[in-house]
Amino acid sequence: MPADTVPAETASAASGLPVTDLYFEDFAPGQTFNTPSRHVTEDEVIAFARQFDDQPFHVDREAAAASIYGGIIASGFHTLSLGFKLVLEARIVSGSSMGSPGLDEIRWLKPMRPGDTVRLVLEVTEVIPSRSKPDRGIVKLLYTTFNQKDEVICTMRGMWMLRRRTVMA
Repeated sequence: MPADTVPAETASAASGLPVTDLYFEDFAPGQTFNTPSRHVTEDEVIAFARQFDDQPFHVDREAAAASIYGGIIASGFHTLSLGFKLVLEARIVSGSSMGSPGLDEIRWLKPMRPGDTVRLVLEVTEVIPSRSKPDRGIVKLLYTTFNQKDEVICTMRGMWMLRRRTVMA
């Protein structure tokens, strides 16, 4: 697909070329994809935490300053949710996604903090055609979330159930 036909905000492959709307057969182990980045504000960190994870170090500046974190940090679930949103915005599989059977091995290695700018790198680790449903397959990935200092803040393994472009007999 010519680069000029793909919106600039989409993900890029390791080659640096934008990608969008891939199907099951477009994936191979070892491929990597980069998402766009997103700046994180204190207001959104606190708003997310108030709704879903209102521990003091997520919502109270004074309590957070006195905590082991020395300031407000985002909920780990906010980190995961924002990462997922960046993957969706990248439109890698927007036309072929049939959902996900799950996530494994979630690790929060550093907290996401207000002021961070985060991005993800996705690495394809396995591609498994369905034996019983020829219209789909599973692509397993390692998701790595980085901050603006290129520090790894979160990793997880996940799966995409993806449509095939053409149904195999």
